[in-house]
Amino acid sequence: MFVLADHRIHLEGEPLARDIDAQSVGVLLANGAACRPPVSGAVYGTLLNDRAALDALGDAVHAAPYKAPPKAPVLYVKPRNTFAGHRAHIVVPDDDEGVQIGGSLGIVIGRTACRVSADNALEHVAGYTVVADLCVPHESVYRPSVRFRARDGFCVMGPALVARRHVADPDALNIAIDVEGQAQFNASTATSIRSVARLIADVTDFMTLSPGDVLTMGVPHGAPVAHAGDAISIAIGDMPPLRFSMKAQEGAER
Repeated sequence: MFVLADHRIHLEGEPLARDIDAQSVGVLLANGAACRPPVSGAVYGTLLNDRAALDALGDAVHAAPYKAPPKAPVLYVKPRNTFAGHRAHIVVPDDDEGVQIGGSLGIVIGRTACRVSADNALEHVAGYTVVADLCVPHESVYRPSVRFRARDGFCVMGPALVARRHVADPDALNIAIDVEGQAQFNASTATSIRSVARLIADVTDFMTLSPGDVLTMGVPHGAPVAHAGDAISIAIGDMPPLRFSMKAQEGAER
């Protein structure tokens, strides 16, 4: 079991994460603290859980080989090499293409969840964190590409894990993504096809989620694209905002 009383933050350079109050987290972040991800379990991304993202596919969802919209969550894994924390510098593989900045609510599992019902799914949640689910822009939907989604640093998490009791309604949180030089991108968890509880129930119907695992709620449609040199901030609800920046690949022309 993974129990969280308040906030959890893992400062860069410290061997263990701290469980502290919101005010202390605010002071540390205001002083420029860099952080590791607040959790280290498996991370599962979710595709097509945003109503606009599914609608944007139009008739393509009825074409072969699938011939219908997905009946179960479409998941992919963000492996450990993708994990990065608050104030990380993420390499852009190809600056002409850039990197899509997907801001997503990270649902952190508190106790083993296997075939749980939607009615009691939230009892299995320890808390929530901000996840920047990054990818190289591409068209593949049903078959998420490892090459595009599993680059080093392509899953930025944090800066803090916020206990479930501090998030009154995870299905009604504003999402704001600021990419330097671009208009703010705004979305909401309210546009999700599956609520947090429904998503947990549907996923655990076919796989077990363990304490410390992270299940993302999914990336809103139309997420912005960033390039080398850009600074990014992602805020979800009242949780501490996640900040990081993009940098050019070594040897790449600027």
